[in-house]
Amino acid sequence: MRGVEVIIEAKGLAQGYGRKLVFSGLRLSLGVGTVGLLGPNGAGKTTLLRTLATIIPPRQGTLRIDGRMIRRAAEVREARRRIGYLPQHFAYFPGFTVYEFVRYCAWLREVPEATAHEETERAIAAVNLTAQSGRKLRSLSGGMLRRCGIAQAIVGRPRVVLLDEPTVGLDPEQRLEFREIVRSLTDATVVLSTHLVEDVAAVCDRVLVMQGGEIRFDGTPDELAGLARPGARGDSPLERGYTTVLSNRVAA
Repeated sequence: MRGVEVIIEAKGLAQGYGRKLVFSGLRLSLGVGTVGLLGPNGAGKTTLLRTLATIIPPRQGTLRIDGRMIRRAAEVREARRRIGYLPQHFAYFPGFTVYEFVRYCAWLREVPEATAHEETERAIAAVNLTAQSGRKLRSLSGGMLRRCGIAQAIVGRPRVVLLDEPTVGLDPEQRLEFREIVRSLTDATVVLSTHLVEDVAAVCDRVLVMQGGEIRFDGTPDELAGLARPGARGDSPLERGYTTVLSNRVAA
């Protein structure tokens, strides 16, 4: 990525669980912008996000976040100040209010005390939960909880925002609001893992297609759509390009 500031850089990355190797030799170089991560179940998307979020250390290879090599515990802690992460199934404290939970996550990210309140309110407003700010999390609907999860991922304006299936449980109008949130993150590297190709088409500058622990495609949405072959499955050119890549009709 010559001439472009690299925020996430991975070289020779390997990861797995027990004796199972999920991916190896993986290379990534991501700058500011929104990247869609597509792939079937079991492709390694969640494992990759967990690795980039420093939840699990790589088995092999190197990882840099915002120009800093991630190796030692102190470097992991420093990196986490710059990373917002929303897992597909995120943990929360049912007795916390929306404000208390997002403020707590700001504290975990070491957002300065002088700006933590303002940043918490900004993140809650961004997901349209200001009116629910004082409600206990246990009382929220599934869609509201998901939006609260997005708020905790963006509080403090992290340089890296990792979102694993963020629109699960959101209705069509809420998904449109989510897209506006992503478009507002103009100074961050956003990685959006999803099965919803239309979300990728709407907000992503770049698309990665992962299959079997390998990056099968890396390019723009238009380039992916251009790979569609006659007879490929899908209701849009982008979906047909995606299924073409998965069916190995084109070279990786």
